[in-house]
Amino acid sequence: MPTATIDVDRARRDTPGTARVAHLNNAGAALPPVQVTDAMITHLRNEALLGGYEAAEAAAGRVERTYSAIAALIGCDVDEVAVVENATRAWDMAFYSMDFRPGDRILTARAEYASNVIAFLQVAARTGAVVEVVDNDETGQLSVPDLRRRLRAGASPVRLVAITHVPTQGGLVNPAEEVGLATKEFGVTYLLDACQSVGHLPVDVDKIGCDLLSATGRKFLRGPRGTGFLYVRRSMTDLLQPPFLDLHAATWTAADTFQIRPDARRFENWETNYAAKIGLGVAVDYALEWGIDAIEARVTTLAEHLRQQLAGVPGVQVHDQGRRRCGIVTFTVDGVPAHQVQRRLSQHGVNVSVSLVDYARLDLPERGLPDLVRASVHYYNTDEELGQLLAALPRPS
Repeated sequence: MPTATIDVDRARRDTPGTARVAHLNNAGAALPPVQVTDAMITHLRNEALLGGYEAAEAAAGRVERTYSAIAALIGCDVDEVAVVENATRAWDMAFYSMDFRPGDRILTARAEYASNVIAFLQVAARTGAVVEVVDNDETGQLSVPDLRRRLRAGASPVRLVAITHVPTQGGLVNPAEEVGLATKEFGVTYLLDACQSVGHLPVDVDKIGCDLLSATGRKFLRGPRGTGFLYVRRSMTDLLQPPFLDLHAATWTAADTFQIRPDARRFENWETNYAAKIGLGVAVDYALEWGIDAIEARVTTLAEHLRQQLAGVPGVQVHDQGRRRCGIVTFTVDGVPAHQVQRRLSQHGVNVSVSLVDYARLDLPERGLPDLVRASVHYYNTDEELGQLLAALPRPS
């Protein structure tokens, strides 16, 4: 059966921003399609005309569709999905729901993101838990043999394995399914940060074997900012006590008792941005319409083209790692700080971002690297836009 391909012209027609800028910052915040923007504006207008509560009631079906769309995207059931303000809140609600004790070990990857590591360190300081960093293999991705060694050995039990599927820097895809096999074998909870993978790579929670997964709307899903979601495997739900509750997450059953709701929505709160929540559902449906396999094929091909072209530019060094690579491409220009490269590209109509050392202190210093320029492509990008980036690069000093 032939692989579906992306109709790039249609994708660009659906994305007005492509007429104004070469947007290669999709791992930061992708350009939304008009379908997402229109759905949000429609709901905001309804709030203005009907009232906020009334507009939400009228849109109840669209809101519920967001949950079923996410469930279809990641291969879970609707009651295993919570929709929250962002990926960090989703990840935090999962992590801070766990009960850590002195000596409990938290295993993570060398390429882990700053927000997650800060949370590890805070909980370790509070509880006496211990944070361990799993070694990389020779390609720069997480070493599964070292993970298994750490799961087998150690004076204290491993309480959690928490890694990022696609790190914000380095272009690699960590071996999430192999990690899942190992955590299942050893009976250890597995939290996957899929912030950079959902929307441009296939993510199936059963194939991966994760117990918990966090993701955002604004990146490769092309949804609105201020949206994210959390997957909680049904068997885990009652084992996790949310760090805070409200009257949406729980029911006040008597003067001195309450009952936490039985599904993943125990990790939500009552007040929410309904327009953004609807927009997230539309974005997920839009991605599903294209097909995640087709999106991955287009994105990874464009990213590889960019790596090859950058590698041929004198003074430019590409720093991507891993056996499997994704739509993130990181590089430096000799003698030119990353933020200066970013500014120059912006002046020439090309959006990129910077991966800061501060965000990856277990990784970039270990590799002897400074802040990196990060270009991240999506299926609506073109080879001409890659050429625009190359032509605008500053000369090495």
